[in-house]
Amino acid sequence: MVRRAVAELVGTAYLLAAIVGSGIMAERLAGGNVAIALLANTVATGAALVALILAFGPVSGAHFNPAVTLGLVLRGETTSREMLVYLSAQIAGAFLGVAVAHAMFGDTFFSASLHARSGAAQVFSEFVATFGLLTVTWSCARYRTAAVPYAVGAYIAAAYWFTASTSFANPAVTLARAASNTFAGIRPIDAPGFIAAQLAGGVAATYLACWLFPVPQTNQVEAEA
Repeated sequence: MVRRAVAELVGTAYLLAAIVGSGIMAERLAGGNVAIALLANTVATGAALVALILAFGPVSGAHFNPAVTLGLVLRGETTSREMLVYLSAQIAGAFLGVAVAHAMFGDTFFSASLHARSGAAQVFSEFVATFGLLTVTWSCARYRTAAVPYAVGAYIAAAYWFTASTSFANPAVTLARAASNTFAGIRPIDAPGFIAAQLAGGVAATYLACWLFPVPQTNQVEAEA
């Protein structure tokens, strides 16, 4: 469990360092072109996700996301106690990653974001983004395990562009990005709506996946034994 917790902490920290760090770099180099900045942020985030899931997946499963961990509890594949350990590691890692990204670019460790991401459309986008992420995750985990890193990275890269919110799809990421007054940030006042939508989308996707992608009866019997 200690190894798994450390893997979740380090993996989530690197994920946030990639998201926030690439956002800072993109904004500085894009010359005011927001589309170019978002594209750079997208590519870095998607690529980092693939690499991090490949690196830490064998140790902790590479959740890096409370919505994924909660889904596994609902599916009966992990315990509530393990969930608390994972959530603590993910949230701590997310804030560590923000601090690291800021330090690399000479900023203060934490600063409340002023980047407004409010309104029903943005919140609904987070439900859609997280629902899609968890659906892709559960489907690939059931039928194409080796493809999970690539599918998740590709989905998040795409969702940056087809959702109005640029697809945070992760409560730990949302909390930490509220402490980053950069291109990747979100105002603290807007974060609770995002998190509620993410959790709702994750739960809905998990229950749908239990019906769409059922575990074979033989596997269920083996698991119960």
